[in-house]
Amino acid sequence: MSNQSGESDELSSNRSENSLLNRSWIRITAVVCMYWSVSISMVFLNKYLLSSEDLKLEAPIFITLAQTITAVLTFTTLGFISKYYSEFITFPAPEYNLSTIIKMAPVSIIFVGMITFNNFTLKYLGVAFYNVGRSMTTVFNVIFTFIILCDRVSLRILTCCGFIVAGFLFGIKEEDKNVSNMSFLGIACGVLASMCVAMYAVMIKRSLPFVDNNVWKLQMYNNLNACMLLLPIMIILGEIPVLMHFEFWNSPPFWLILASSGMFGIAIGYVSSLQIKFTSPLSHNVSGTAKACVQTVLGCIVYSEEKSFLWWVCNFLVLGGSLAYTYFKTSEMENKKQQQEVEINNKENGE
Repeated sequence: MSNQSGESDELSSNRSENSLLNRSWIRITAVVCMYWSVSISMVFLNKYLLSSEDLKLEAPIFITLAQTITAVLTFTTLGFISKYYSEFITFPAPEYNLSTIIKMAPVSIIFVGMITFNNFTLKYLGVAFYNVGRSMTTVFNVIFTFIILCDRVSLRILTCCGFIVAGFLFGIKEEDKNVSNMSFLGIACGVLASMCVAMYAVMIKRSLPFVDNNVWKLQMYNNLNACMLLLPIMIILGEIPVLMHFEFWNSPPFWLILASSGMFGIAIGYVSSLQIKFTSPLSHNVSGTAKACVQTVLGCIVYSEEKSFLWWVCNFLVLGGSLAYTYFKTSEMENKKQQQEVEINNKENGE
């Protein structure tokens, strides 16, 4: 009887472990699918708004402004809901302090540059080439880490950057062969967007203490400041006459797509955090690289673009370099952490 009881307990334990493992895989799969869906949908929605022949809305700053206004309204609404229904949702209250707005101005300027140049890149480049156009973010990350943080750069990391730069440069050459009117303005905006993304990552750490280390508050202030910065830029660039002659102000689908693009902009930050939480930073970057591949293929299919073999080689040079960078950087960070733990243990032991 005791043997049967032991076997029964072991079977029950194995079933319980398998059940937990299955639930974990289901959760991870759901989060990864959510991340892919939100990210790819956001790119295609923005592309439609920025360069659709149906809309013919030549006002990229207005679209960016509308997206930031959507974000501010959403954060404010969530804050009020959280205030009265805290048992269902937890979100920071909509407190906009003038001194905090001023302190957040530097990072908000970089934020505006990041989202504006990103939209300009998507406007002037195709979805298929968008990832290559924005591929210099990793290179700028390395440059800023070395200049600002004085962090040593290994040969492996430099090699990865070399592959990315090679893929970027040769990719431009191949894209120019594959499309009739490649925009070098789009390429320039892609480089500037990449630079702003890298700089933003560095400045976030310095700005978080101003907002109680709350990422949602950071987003609230950045989007509020962006609204104030983008409005005069929109006027200076002469988008008001374009908006006055726009034909689809009374179109519910247009407003739905515009609002959705803003909501997806908020959602991407949330689902990215979820993916990192349920997997790891390395897995998140691997997932992002795989998503970029699928997005590139979808871009070719949706817009009926035919690309040469060398064009695909350049894309995979960029994606492979980015993936290798993520792997080596993660390994270096783990080794550094282990060395610090050993040093701390040695000091505590009096060695």
